[in-house]
Amino acid sequence: MKDNETYTSWQLTILVVLRILIGWHLLYEGMAKLLNPNWSSAGFLMESKWVLSGFSEWVISNSDILKVVDFLNIWGLIAIGAGLIVGLFTQTAAISGVILLFVYYLNNPPLIGLEYVMPAEGSYLIINKTLIEAVALFVLVVFPTGSRVGLDFFIVQFKKLTKKEAK
Repeated sequence: MKDNETYTSWQLTILVVLRILIGWHLLYEGMAKLLNPNWSSAGFLMESKWVLSGFSEWVISNSDILKVVDFLNIWGLIAIGAGLIVGLFTQTAAISGVILLFVYYLNNPPLIGLEYVMPAEGSYLIINKTLIEAVALFVLVVFPTGSRVGLDFFIVQFKKLTKKEAK
């Protein structure tokens, strides 16, 4: 965070709470997948009906690529979630989370005319919780908090210290 950016204590608190809540959700999703030996993204990818359906079919058609996608999905969720919770590399974690969630959305958006085999947990039209969470992460990209409340604070302090010593 730049020195000239200031938030009220309420703004900072709410942004940090939002960061931790989303981090917890992503970390938990990754851990649940990791601990389930039968989990695979194949079921989700088979449901793909929109712009990434061709890519999803390609991933499913090759078991080695599917294993790589599963590995990246699990460990991406875990790394993004952990980074957001502890405030380490928060900008990178938030941007990565936006991209990952947007990929999920582009695979299975709630659009008229698209019907899925797996039942949805709610009734959505265009906007669903995945898109909302991606946008919330984008808010955290625009209004970063890790360098104030999180391990990024120590990185910023170390950079300032080494900059002063270099002068």
